Amino acid sequence: MKGTAITFFLAVLVCGFVSIGCSPTDSNNAVGKNSAHVTIKNKGSDTIVNLAQAWAEKYMSVSSAASVEVSGGGSGTGVAALINGTVDIANCSRQIKPKELEQATQNTGKVPQEFIVGYDALAVYVHPDTPIDKITIPQLAEIYGEDGTITLWSHLGIENSACPSDRIIRISRQSNSGTYFYFREALLGETRDFELGSLDLHGSKDVVEVIGRTPCAIGYSGMGYATSHVKMLEVAMASDEPYYAPSLENVLAKTYPIARPLYMYSLGEPTGEIKAYLDWILSEEGQKIVEKLGFVPLESN
Repeated sequence: MKGTAITFFLAVLVCGFVSIGCSPTDSNNAVGKNSAHVTIKNKGSDTIVNLAQAWAEKYMSVSSAASVEVSGGGSGTGVAALINGTVDIANCSRQIKPKELEQATQNTGKVPQEFIVGYDALAVYVHPDTPIDKITIPQLAEIYGEDGTITLWSHLGIENSACPSDRIIRISRQSNSGTYFYFREALLGETRDFELGSLDLHGSKDVVEVIGRTPCAIGYSGMGYATSHVKMLEVAMASDEPYYAPSLENVLAKTYPIARPLYMYSLGEPTGEIKAYLDWILSEEGQKIVEKLGFVPLESN
């Protein structure tokens, strides 16, 4: 009888281990598997990272079915993670390249799906003490482009008394940034590159903070990162054309010349909680957060 009881106890114990070890429910299961709760991994653009975190926090307060893990690192970092199959959603402030799309499809067997989740204006920032209020795309091209002819503030016809050296300090983003890629294309097209020697920063917020304490500096970042410590310039396509400020109204009217869509890319056709999350981002509730953080929501377009 004693042996039978021991045998029964061991059988129950083994059964318990098997049940635990073989359960299909795991908080980190990919969406589409049989799971009660999933973790959505979301990575990429530093332009979007604050917006993505705000979305994640709000979504997790209204839905108990998923957790959302958000990290930045730049659009290129997000796309690389998508190619490697280590994220569910990549955030991008520029469109995925055909080669990247092909690599992701080959590596994972899934074709990334594109979602426009809002719009942004790339603002040109200077220190508040810099006596300039407007600038043209050709002038920006000569400030940032290879062999550019504008290296001093006096070349723009102004006397920047807050900058004794008169030399323009170019603030830029690192080359894996979608903002870097878009700004370069907007100014220089595909036949010219940026001049070396700029101060290349990791994040959108960093650009604004450095300019706010550097009277000789000029730089670019999303308009949603504006603070009272910097000034945003009006921009024109040419000196004989109208100048426009980066604003929601001008982005919607398509008059501000450096505006762009913001993208999310899912790994394959989204299903389950990933689809639910993206649908929520595109909903009225999700788009209210876009506007609240200084970007342009889809519903206004």
